Amino acid sequence: MTEEPKSSNFVRNIIDEHNESGRFENRVHTRFPPEPNGYLHIGHAKSICLNFGIAQDYDGKCNLRFDDTNPLKENLEYVDAIKEDVRWLGFEWENELYASDYFDTLYEWAVQLIKQGKAYVDDLSAVEMREYRGSLIESGKNSPFRDRTIEENLDLFERMKIGEFEDGARVLRAKGDMSSGNINLRDSVMYRILHATHHRTGDKWCIYPTYDWAHGQSDSIEGITHSICTLEFEDHRPLYNWYLDNLEEHHPQQIEFARLNLTNTVMSKRKLRQLVEEGAVEGWDDPRMPTLSGYRRRGVRPEAIRKFADRIGVAKANSTIDIQMLQHVIREDLDAIVPRAMAVMRPIKVVIENFPEDKVEEFEIDYYRHDKEKEEKRKVYLTREVYIEEKDFEEDPPPKYFRLTPGREVRLMGACLITATEVIKDNDGNIQEVRCTYDPESLGGQAPDGRKVKGTIHWVSASKAVDAEVRIFDHLIIDDDSYSEDEGKDFLSKINPKSKEVLQAKVESALAGASPGDRFQFMRDGYYFIDPKDSSEDHLVFNQIVGLRDTWGKQQKKK
Repeated sequence: MTEEPKSSNFVRNIIDEHNESGRFENRVHTRFPPEPNGYLHIGHAKSICLNFGIAQDYDGKCNLRFDDTNPLKENLEYVDAIKEDVRWLGFEWENELYASDYFDTLYEWAVQLIKQGKAYVDDLSAVEMREYRGSLIESGKNSPFRDRTIEENLDLFERMKIGEFEDGARVLRAKGDMSSGNINLRDSVMYRILHATHHRTGDKWCIYPTYDWAHGQSDSIEGITHSICTLEFEDHRPLYNWYLDNLEEHHPQQIEFARLNLTNTVMSKRKLRQLVEEGAVEGWDDPRMPTLSGYRRRGVRPEAIRKFADRIGVAKANSTIDIQMLQHVIREDLDAIVPRAMAVMRPIKVVIENFPEDKVEEFEIDYYRHDKEKEEKRKVYLTREVYIEEKDFEEDPPPKYFRLTPGREVRLMGACLITATEVIKDNDGNIQEVRCTYDPESLGGQAPDGRKVKGTIHWVSASKAVDAEVRIFDHLIIDDDSYSEDEGKDFLSKINPKSKEVLQAKVESALAGASPGDRFQFMRDGYYFIDPKDSSEDHLVFNQIVGLRDTWGKQQKKK
């Protein structure tokens, strides 16, 4: 599909200024640096599209660098999943790199700062360190270990490296300013002791760099020009600059943009991992999950994700996007390219009493709605018994109900006109079947004498229909503040118990030969995707991609 033209934003304006001034010799080199401690979600897609998109538009380069500095939470499963997601979105990286590639260099640079008197080994516990650090309204105070000699710090740091001390016994800290208004400059931790096996370096290291220490230096080593981060790292930029200035190494420009927040959507990798580990969902690729693998399994196309990322733009201030906007873009992407079909989700049987029992009437219906170049048609079969939606029949209809009711004529889409004559129920009052008559002159769906018929409903032949499992999805999280990172919130209590509904549906016979990965618009319902994981030749499973109702799109047209 044709991508929308790229709009200007403040990040691109900064890059344009740098190119005009020659700051980076007209080079543009970005990077996408995920931590491999979970699967990527829709929020990461915004960063991927921004970093890779800028590199493409400026004829530059973009690295995929894994921030693998915490062996307790990272593994190769996440590395492989991240690579698959980036490629699925349509991007390819210049270099595949890892923060662990630089562990030796980072250690040497830490020693350099110790020798400059700008880093020291601290014995304070984590609790004591927080107390000494102060608060936003109170200055911190120096650690009693801050004035160790350079020789003592070098000795202790080497002993940390060779594994002489237990986890948490000591850390290496930058010697910043404990009275600084920016808490990140109050002697930031550079290294901590973790006796854990790393997925790439094994047991070579038992000290690991923190994000703040590894991030900027990794950017510098790779020759990154523009280090584009989300807004929560804005207060970390002075520390980013402090490290690079003191090391006198290549100095990229850190630029912060607003992260993506979506209503009714968990945007915390920690919370998503909790959903998976506690069995609240069926895995990282559960179609209800906001992970890219979840969207992929649900049937969303990468083109829609890219279009959404471009449409929401890049801002300097945090805000929350209504998830209906994402759904609107997904519909817009699918509408012109997805073939149509009929599916009855909650079937009730209709018997057309004056239709011969052995007769089969064949009709051809267009597969595609808007693409006039595609003239492909599908065959549907009208038989004496058909299925219609439960909601399309009312024995005692409310006002302005124009579907099938006793004595009222409606149109079976593309087939004929029928009139309900009798309702058959079981002993409990449940409808077993609706008996009707049809007008033989109306075959093809048109009233022969031009009479007006207000109701048109979809249907499938009872004898020709294909059984299918259909999964209908709703918001996984009920509350709109679910994107919050607040550790104290019991967000599991906000899980929607009706987020997934499984139906045994009847779909038209043309879908019998459909394959996993195929998409269809089920008329009058929504867009569906044949699940590639659970479907088989004799058991079709359809995941709902998105419904047809487009509240957000209608709101935009009114503006």
